[in-house]
Amino acid sequence: MYGAFMVVGWLASRKVRDGTAADLIVAGRAMPLWIAALTMTATWVDGGYLLGTTEGAYKSSIQLGIQGGLCFGISLILGGVFFAGTMRRFGFTTLIDPFEARFGKRWAAVLFLPALAGELFWSAELLVAIGSTFGVLLGMNLTTAILLSAVVTTAYTVLGGMWSVAYTDIFQLALVAIGLAAALPFVLDGAGGLHHAWTTYVAARPDGSGVMPSLHSNSGLWTRASMVGWWDVSLMLVFGGIPWNCYFQRVLSCKTPRDARGMSTLAGVLTIAFTVPPLLMGIAAFAYPWPADIVTRLQNTPADAMPLLFAKAVPPVIGLLGLAAIIGAVTSSFSSSILSAGSMLSWNCLKRLVWPSLSVVQMRRVIRSSILLFGAMATVLALKVQSVQALWFFTSDLVFVLLFPQLLSALFDKQANRTGSIVAFAVSFVLRVGGGEPLLGLPALIAYPETVPFRTLAATAGLVLIPVISRTTARWDAPKPLRNVMEREGFSRASET
Repeated sequence: MYGAFMVVGWLASRKVRDGTAADLIVAGRAMPLWIAALTMTATWVDGGYLLGTTEGAYKSSIQLGIQGGLCFGISLILGGVFFAGTMRRFGFTTLIDPFEARFGKRWAAVLFLPALAGELFWSAELLVAIGSTFGVLLGMNLTTAILLSAVVTTAYTVLGGMWSVAYTDIFQLALVAIGLAAALPFVLDGAGGLHHAWTTYVAARPDGSGVMPSLHSNSGLWTRASMVGWWDVSLMLVFGGIPWNCYFQRVLSCKTPRDARGMSTLAGVLTIAFTVPPLLMGIAAFAYPWPADIVTRLQNTPADAMPLLFAKAVPPVIGLLGLAAIIGAVTSSFSSSILSAGSMLSWNCLKRLVWPSLSVVQMRRVIRSSILLFGAMATVLALKVQSVQALWFFTSDLVFVLLFPQLLSALFDKQANRTGSIVAFAVSFVLRVGGGEPLLGLPALIAYPETVPFRTLAATAGLVLIPVISRTTARWDAPKPLRNVMEREGFSRASET
């Protein structure tokens, strides 16, 4: 299967005609809508999406199981309606470009840091997920599984950039669909059928079978604090899912702004649809007649629910298809993430800030070297850092709190200036970090009540402060307008050649 990934990536790399930055980063802005929609879906439907949906439904409730997939799907739809057309119309290359245009190169380099950290820790978390899955199903050593996955995926990403990633994404998304479709009937049958599994689940968790938390809990599953936390995280996933460069790379690869909007909306619908199979698997895992030792294991590591279903509840051949589904989901997202991080580093930092005179050949080498660098860094993190998942969760918070207000203001507030951006960034950062992070052992410096959604509060502070401070300081810090940068930055193939 990994050999097939390499072949598909190599064949797709032949679409890179001149090896320009546009070819490698945004597929020459020539990607058809259907390809862009499928690669976007494959990027969001990652290993954490599949394993997390099953885990949430198994250990807690439908609300927690469906939260990620539903919110990410809504995020893509909102991104398509409000952001995709504007970003594509202005001819940007990365997420950081509008920050540079409005707030200057040096401050854009600061805003680049949370975006980069999010991509890097996400990449490492994906490798940990795939290593754990290999261990459950094949008994493979964690280090071997991580190295194999990282080497193959990084190699084809370096070969063809966005084109290689897009075509392998489609192949990998097909593996996800086939693997889940083949395994689900066996899983449900082993749990006594869909009706029996659902009845068992609802009887045990009457408050956990809805799409949203119940306002009138009967079992104690939903307290006021837990409901506020659910909505706080949901808003973080919906709006924090927009300011990611791996998303805008697909937007900016589309042929037209209309295609960019359509791609994002279609990908959102597909992303929501892909929550159904892993959600049903979580319900089936709850009703499945596990041996006592497996029950104990699942109580300690509920994230193993899907891999254990593939290992114990289906025939071996179907189990391998299930493994292929997880591998396809993880590798598609990993390739997208390291390409995204490498693109931002090479374009926004090295090309735009440090070394503007880079030639086409030099830029091609820089982009490919950046992809290799981040593939290696993610691999080291996956092997050495124990709390990669916690780091990724925290940086995802920061992307929502710090970058969503900045992106919204940069694109739609003509009066936004650098001073407003800096003040809002600083205040939002203090408010979020002050709330602490138990997963990383960060103490809470601000005593927020349990019923205060402090993530949303920190993001809202940024949304309010940027326009207020910008208008207050407009006399000595005049705002800069957005302009179409495609031709100015030499992004047509003719001008780059």
